[in-house]
This record gives sequence, structure tokens and C-alpha cells, in this order.
Amino acid sequence: MQTAAVEHLEGLPNRLHEVMDRHVGATPDRLALIDDKARLTYRELDRAVSTVAAALQALGIRAGDRMMIVSENSIALACLLLAASRLDAWAIVVNPRLSPREVDQIRDHSGARRAFFTADVSQEAAAHARRYDAPVRDVGPLHGIGVSRLNEATPAEPVEAEGARQVAVLIYTSGTTGTPKGVMLTHRNLLFSARGTAAWRKMTADDVQYCVLPISHIVGISLLTMTLMVGATVRLVTKYDPAALVKAMAEEGITILNGVPATYQRLLEYRRNAGLPQLDRGRLRVISVAGAPLDLELKSRVEQELGLPLLNGYGITECSPGISGVRPDAPRADHAVGSILPGLEAKVIGRDGKVVASGEVGELHVRGPNVMRGYYRAPDLTAKAIDPDGWFNTGDLARFDRDCLYIVGRTKEMIIRSGFNVYPAEIEAVLSTHDAVVQCAVVGRQVEGNEEVVAFVQLIKGSNTTAQDLLAHVSPQLTSYKRPSEIILLDALPATSTGKILKHKLAESLRSAG
Repeated sequence: MQTAAVEHLEGLPNRLHEVMDRHVGATPDRLALIDDKARLTYRELDRAVSTVAAALQALGIRAGDRMMIVSENSIALACLLLAASRLDAWAIVVNPRLSPREVDQIRDHSGARRAFFTADVSQEAAAHARRYDAPVRDVGPLHGIGVSRLNEATPAEPVEAEGARQVAVLIYTSGTTGTPKGVMLTHRNLLFSARGTAAWRKMTADDVQYCVLPISHIVGISLLTMTLMVGATVRLVTKYDPAALVKAMAEEGITILNGVPATYQRLLEYRRNAGLPQLDRGRLRVISVAGAPLDLELKSRVEQELGLPLLNGYGITECSPGISGVRPDAPRADHAVGSILPGLEAKVIGRDGKVVASGEVGELHVRGPNVMRGYYRAPDLTAKAIDPDGWFNTGDLARFDRDCLYIVGRTKEMIIRSGFNVYPAEIEAVLSTHDAVVQCAVVGRQVEGNEEVVAFVQLIKGSNTTAQDLLAHVSPQLTSYKRPSEIILLDALPATSTGKILKHKLAESLRSAG
């Protein structure tokens, strides 16, 4: 069992919006938030949040209400999120790029009191506002906000005095099932995780965090929280554009960049296609990646281009999200996801339910102040995920090499072929070493009495590479039972807005084809 050095909980604010209080007093004129249209100092942010909270109250938002915010990253979204905290309402940040069906599922399951749409920020949010017949108006100092009708029938949840119990955000995640689950994250969950990551990165008030990962996902919320916690500046980015990132590095003084592998893949593609001899990294000092398996060849190219180690990390929505990360002062050349965050415990459990020896693969379980309160309105799912002693089963296969964690794949993704365990991540790593492969995903296909390995591959545009070429490339590097039975070439792999490949959709396509 791995236990990181204990990080005491003293000094954490009780509520999310309180992270900025110290800086409002000490450095009121320092920039807190910047987006494409505006910028707010800490003093201005504090006033805006207060005014927005009063406007929400006037719109019938009560303590314990669930409040849906359909928005891309923006100052308006940050103000609505922090104002919800001030009212003890639960914020549900929803990506406007979700389909009408998906947005409606979240509204119906959560029993949201009202939905707010940042219509001025994105066309997608404006389209949802029209569908909800939500007139666009001002909410305090925020302009262009679609406000839905009041759900008068929905009850408010009880308010908990302790930040460890009071839910701050409700994040809907589909996971591998495709059915959304509402993850209840408390104020302490978010604040504890954010502080741990900020400490590892040695963040100070001089940092400018580039926040392109959506705040509708846990990583975006954590980036916003940790930056305000240290009195630094958040550069909020509505949609990822590699050209805008190149400009921000060269001209805007950003110091920290977080992304998924696709973020960096597209950045390198842009440099090549634009004919730039070298990217100007400016003040950039930390680059990190999480959310999907990291191809070592991509890692090497990014590090060579930017002259910084690409720090791999691992987290999960239910853990707010931080579980482990490679530290800037101890970079690694492999695909390890580093050591576990201070204050957490982790153990790897085998099929027999016992802790496995170091180096052996099993299911990763974690315990600590970052673990969610549970799934909303789903006590049965909560009981399956968190045992009576507080251990959360991540559902990920992992191994430890001393204190360093490696993620092998999802338990549900493991393929058992002819009695052998096959881990998709290993095959994906080998496929990714082919020059023509942009990204790939490996899933299992049921055949009579066995499982087959099937690989889906997206190639660089214009490539003439065939499935047979790819099979010839991987065959010498994989033992017979790990080799794909079929390689399917696709123009694009189904993915979330953060770039995480939706493997359950690929598996469904195989079942429907069969």
C-alpha cells in the first residue's frame, strides 16, 4: 500500500469562493481572470461574484438548489460558478457542445432549479438557450445570459455547514457505460486536490495558467481553483486553437499549460503546417498532460520542441481529480504517472481481493479527502464504488514500481484472449510508434469462447498507410495473442470535448456490426 506524506487540512477555506478572499485584500489590483473579451482584477472579481450572487437570489436560486450553467470557459462562467458557491447552491457546469438529449438528461436527473446559458460566449450555448426558450438578459454585471424558466417543483438539498459535506459541484460523467452519473464533489474535495497540485507545481502569484481544458470537466474547475488559491492569473480559453496558444506563449506570458495528448499533437501539427522554425515558449515553465494514455514518441517530440519535460499525471472525476503526477523536479522519460498526491493512500488489489506485490498489476483503490461524496441519487452505485472504509475503486488497472504509479488500462477494457490478459494501452503504445498514426484505440470483440483484439486507428491526413502496413509494424513487437485480429482505419475516433476517446462507442460499433 502506498501512503503519501500526510498533508494537513488546516488552512483550507470552507467554501470554494473563499479561495480569493486573501488576495482581494492583499493584491486587489492583480489580474485574476482574462478571457478573449475582458479581464478582471481580484477586487473586480470579488465585486462581480457578489453582484451575480444577489442577481441569482432574485431569480429564485436558493441554498441547496442545483443550478445548471451551460457554458464554454469564460469570465461569465467563472463568476456564475463562484456565485453558486456563495449561495450554497450546487453548480452543474455543462459543456454546450453536448447534444440536446445529453443536456436534457442532466437537467432531468439533477432537478435543476434554473439553467443559465452564456449565449454571448458560444453559438452552441445560444442554440440551447433558444431551445429552452430562455430569454437572454443581464445577470448582475454579466451580459448575454440565457435564463430558463424556474423549476418551482424541485426541492432544495439540505445545506451542510462543513465544507467536507457540502456539495460544491455536480459533474456528470458517462464513463464506460454511456449513462450519465452525477458525481457529487464537495468544497473540501476540490480545495484539497487543487492545493496539492498547486504545491507540486510550486505555483506562485506570478503564474499565468492557460485554462483551455473545459471547466465543464473536473480538470478545468481544478485549474481555476488552484490559480485563484495562489493569487495568480487564469487565462480562460473558450475553444482550443493551436494558433492562439502559440500567440499566448509568445505574447501573453503564460507560465503553465495543461492539456490532453491531442492538445500537444495539434500544436506540433500547427507548427509544421505553418512552417514555423521553432515555437517561442516565452515564460512557459510547466507543461503537463493527463486524461488519456501518453504516447512516448509524442512526449519526446513535445519536449524537444518546447525544451521542457512533459509531466504526465493521472486523475479521475470522482477524485476531484488529482491522484498522482510527475513532479517538475523529478521528470521521467517513461509513461509513468508519477507518485501519489500528499495526503492520499493507494493500494493495488488483485482478483483475489488481496493487495498485490510491488510491480504486479491489479485494480487501483484510493482513499483521501479528495474522494467524492458519492453519485447523486444513486446510493447503489456509490456503495459499489466506495467501500465502508472509504476506499474508492478507480476501475483502472495499475502497478507500482516503488512509489511510482503506472496505469495499465481500465478493468472493463482488459481483454482476456486464450486465457491471457491483454492490456489495450500496451498495444496502443506500439501502434502509436508508427509515423502515420495520429491516435488509436484498442478494444475487445467477443467471439465464440474467446475475445479478439481489434484496433481502431486514425492516420495523418493524406497517408497511404494500410491496415496491413500497421499489422506488419506491430507484429514483431507483440507476442501472438496481443496482435490485433483486425485493424480498422477511421477518419476520426469518437471523443469527448477534452479529447478522451470514447471506447464504449467503438465497442458498440463492433457489436452492432456483428
